[in-house]
Amino acid sequence: MSESSTPAVVERVDADHRYEILVDGQRAGLTAYRDLGAQRVFFHTEIDEAFAGQGLAPQLVQQALTDVRAAGMRIVPVCPYVVKFLKRHDEFADITDPVTRDVLRWLKAQLD
Repeated sequence: MSESSTPAVVERVDADHRYEILVDGQRAGLTAYRDLGAQRVFFHTEIDEAFAGQGLAPQLVQQALTDVRAAGMRIVPVCPYVVKFLKRHDEFADITDPVTRDVLRWLKAQLD
């Protein structure tokens, strides 16, 4: 998908464990995470239907992963969209850790 021409802002909302993408001040989508030590485990990404097809998901994930790098953390991609994004953007390979059974067990306990 091509880059969006929609003016959007990505914000990290630590209290809700997510990054949000805002269009004209309205939340258009999010990517959710939990932190496991120095790993940021991404487990869900969504764009609201009203904003679909505008190229917001890649913009959201790109900025979220760039923020993870800036924070000196590592990425664990449980979310299928983040996995797909990383396959196309190998510039994050050096900070990406594999999803393990231990991480999945830990994440399940966090979300229950």
